Amino acid sequence: MDNLKDKFKRSTFIVNKIYLFIIFLFLTVTDFTLGFVYFLVSIFIYLWKTLTYRVPMDVNCEVEVKTFTYKETDDKDLNVDVYFPPNEIREKYPLVYFCHGGGWISGFRNQPNNISWCKFLACRGFIVSSIDYRYGFKNNTDGLEYLKYRSGELGIDKDNIILMGLSAGGHLSLLYATYNSFLEHHDKVDGIKAVVGYYSPSNLKDIFVSENKSLFAKFGTARTLNGRPTEVEEIYDYYSPISWVSERMLPTLLVHGKLDATVPFKSSVVLIKRLKNLNVPCEFYVHSNAGHSFDTRLKDLTTINILEKTVRYLKKSVSGDN
Repeated sequence: MDNLKDKFKRSTFIVNKIYLFIIFLFLTVTDFTLGFVYFLVSIFIYLWKTLTYRVPMDVNCEVEVKTFTYKETDDKDLNVDVYFPPNEIREKYPLVYFCHGGGWISGFRNQPNNISWCKFLACRGFIVSSIDYRYGFKNNTDGLEYLKYRSGELGIDKDNIILMGLSAGGHLSLLYATYNSFLEHHDKVDGIKAVVGYYSPSNLKDIFVSENKSLFAKFGTARTLNGRPTEVEEIYDYYSPISWVSERMLPTLLVHGKLDATVPFKSSVVLIKRLKNLNVPCEFYVHSNAGHSFDTRLKDLTTINILEKTVRYLKKSVSGDN
């Protein structure tokens, strides 16, 4: 019975909230006004949840935030928010270069969940940057070069940097680290001490496995790569971090929920096994009863413990003990 319940929770019907659409159609056919009201209420609830997702720990400190334009494009200016630790007493602080998620086609740097992460880490003694980036797989690193260039005036220790991202943002961080370490682009990885990926795909083909029911994830991936894996397999391989893993890979932390219905849990399992086989320093934190984006949606002790362990990992990485 429990197995059936679990399969139902991770079915296309539930994951993609098709039941909400069915209710909407039923109410609209019965009473158009009632259906319209239901639609508005559903939108309100969705927006309310989106605007209230945040890490479960309270941030009890004042964090200064400054916004800079790190690149001007024809479409829009790309900005980066920099969060500074309170009561600054040191000349330089390690940097967490934070990259938001959104399936490579959505999301923005100052969503409430991203802000809560940045404030949380700044209160723990890091300078944290949260960037806008042009949606895609290779346009998120100009901000890193900008921050390195201005590290002196911003108080950033450019010899102690951690790449961190959620979902698609974690994929971009892993891809940058695997690709540049594989090709021995020392100037690109210089100063980066570790990479942290929360529920991120290591092989983009995993998005299309039969057990993954998220239509949004499949749409976002196919749109970004202009096709499905069966159509442009070589492109999927090229932009998958798993393709570039080598013994030179930077120390890595992966975090994933076993019940993830957006990015399959096995994607992290395969990557962590590859890293261990190559003797790359790595850690893997697993939430057995959580799905995608659990870090800002759940408030249970396991989630809190994983976030606290993540902070300890970051501190250990920049102190040279990793």
